[in-house]
Amino acid sequence: MSTPETTRFVRLQVELVLEVDDADAVTKAALRRLAEESADPEMPEEERAHAESTVTEDTAEALAYLVDPFDLISDVPGVELQQASWSSERIEYDPDSPDWDLDEDDVEDDGEEGGIG
Repeated sequence: MSTPETTRFVRLQVELVLEVDDADAVTKAALRRLAEESADPEMPEEERAHAESTVTEDTAEALAYLVDPFDLISDVPGVELQQASWSSERIEYDPDSPDWDLDEDDVEDDGEEGGIG
């Protein structure tokens, strides 16, 4: 049985598969955001240089730099982001493969469907 204090917290898991049609545009957008954030005098030069190198060398990292979980919930009334983590990686993707059936996570242990439906 859960207490009212523990039921206030919700873990929202989101998985996205994105197709990158223009890697240069993604990289440039990440570099622009980094330049805007680098205007902050508290960001060490070494940290900025490392971030620039990372987003330039890997489109997946550039995407991870551009995606901010706070942006996903900032307009949702009554919630406050407590913790977030995310990552990105290059993958092989076949939308027709049963391995990519996103609904598989919606089936709970007792066989009932979960999620929004």
